[in-house]
Amino acid sequence: MPVGDAGAARRAGGFEIPALPATGEIRRGRLDKAREAIAQGLERLVEKHRITAADGKAALARLTVEAELTRLGQSDLIVESAIEKEAIKVQIFADLAPHLADHTILTTNTSSISITRLASTTDRPERFMGLHFMNPVPVMNLVELIRGIATDDATFSTMKAVVSTLGKTVAVAEDFPAFIVNRILLPMINEAVYTLYEGVGTVDSIDTAMKLGTRHPMGPLELADFIGLDTCLAIMNVLHDGLADTKYRPCPLLVKYVEAGWLGRKSGRGFYDYRGETPVPTR
Repeated sequence: MPVGDAGAARRAGGFEIPALPATGEIRRGRLDKAREAIAQGLERLVEKHRITAADGKAALARLTVEAELTRLGQSDLIVESAIEKEAIKVQIFADLAPHLADHTILTTNTSSISITRLASTTDRPERFMGLHFMNPVPVMNLVELIRGIATDDATFSTMKAVVSTLGKTVAVAEDFPAFIVNRILLPMINEAVYTLYEGVGTVDSIDTAMKLGTRHPMGPLELADFIGLDTCLAIMNVLHDGLADTKYRPCPLLVKYVEAGWLGRKSGRGFYDYRGETPVPTR
């Protein structure tokens, strides 16, 4: 099954193919950079003995980066993986529309936005659904499958089979804001930011408490930096707007960090400063 990935969001080395930037203009340099990032991700998996060198080489050989939407549109399945901004995702689907084969299934890797609403902007809501991979994709075994109100049974069955082929486990979620994982995870992260904001604990004490006290592999503030603080804020806004409950109000400190451009690992600074050899808490 030929699969296309449309978007420019980074999923920690899992899939990073910016086949369709938001502007619709595709620069060869960005495609080459994406291919290089994927190659490096495969090398890391080989080094960690998660795949063999032969498997890594074969996977890279199967990858094609396309500067023309015509060829991307002929894929059996397209996974949109742009940043968590609805307008950008809608534009990607609009730009793809003239080039899609009749049978092509469209999916979105959104972690919070309404599948029904996104599907309604396309010409194939019955062949559209949410396919939310966890981050980092090569390591995390879960994929959330989310049907829109118009998604047909054939599309749902096909996508369950695709996820099974990838060796991952399906969690079926209803089409409500943030689905299952982020409906639970992001309010926890937001509460950790409130705990910092209100002076209950420092960055280090909050993360240490959660790692040792609840056996989380990462503290919530370290995890927020890994996800991207802009993404965390976007998801909290979806929850707050979609459910109209004050318990989902984004912490003002999270808003301030995003306004400052302190987005976490990807910007070099968030709740930790990553510009030196070792991350240092910023508060």
